[in-house]
Amino acid sequence: MVDLLQPWHLVLLAIVAFLLFGAKKLPELGKGLGEGLKGFREGIRGISDPPPPPPQNQQNTAPAPPPASNAPVEPKQG
Repeated sequence: MVDLLQPWHLVLLAIVAFLLFGAKKLPELGKGLGEGLKGFREGIRGISDPPPPPPQNQQNTAPAPPPASNAPVEPKQG
């Protein structure tokens, strides 16, 4: 099993990948693989890290309504 990833084996795998997918698809495949690995690492990091402390609840009270006007209300004529 140690001899599996010799430099010549990697070169042969690269040539086969180039022949199968072509020059235009290889960058796209590499980008997709990189994004997948990045997401996987972030997911693993999120599982292994302790959750962040909950935010402290601040007393958020709604502002008082404006005081009612003391002027008399005239009835609408319609």
